[in-house]
Amino acid sequence: KCRSPIHWDEVGERRYLGPDIVRDTAEAVEKIKKRMIAAQSRQKFYTDPERRPSNFSVGDKVFLKVALMKGVMRFRKKGKLSPRFIGPYEILEKVGIVAYRLVLPPELSGVHNVFHFSMLRKYVSDPSYVLNHEPLELDPKLNYEERSVHILDRKEKELRNKKISLMKVLWRNHSVEEATWEREDEMRSQHPELF
Repeated sequence: KCRSPIHWDEVGERRYLGPDIVRDTAEAVEKIKKRMIAAQSRQKFYTDPERRPSNFSVGDKVFLKVALMKGVMRFRKKGKLSPRFIGPYEILEKVGIVAYRLVLPPELSGVHNVFHFSMLRKYVSDPSYVLNHEPLELDPKLNYEERSVHILDRKEKELRNKKISLMKVLWRNHSVEEATWEREDEMRSQHPELF
């Protein structure tokens, strides 16, 4: 086929004059438009099942996607171990059909506060994740003394010729997952209030 900016036609010896060129070009353009619409609807059929609607409302808390790909620097955070999402932030208003304005902290003041909904994830609050922080008591050398709160478990570790008593200790300002196994004799000498 011969495709020039002026005319689409089969290569041949035909000569085109005025109205014939316009008519054939208009028919070719219509055929191309129909094929483009068919291709678009086919792609829409494959893409739509994976799309999710933007179902956020004003006042909801959301996480903000920091990096679209690993290692990409966004919002002054870079690296393989940098968080994928930051937040939660509150939605201030809906802007258009698919964008939302967020209330950002002062350290992100250089970032535009309107984001596409694909960069947001809904924040679901969980009361078990709330930490009760107590003020830390520091000595003059700025050292912090760990204080034991509770004994969670006991076990005996058997070595070659002796047994060592161990205790699983929950520390202040730490969660249960961060409890450590300590020797019972050391705990009795350092923290007699537990016994």
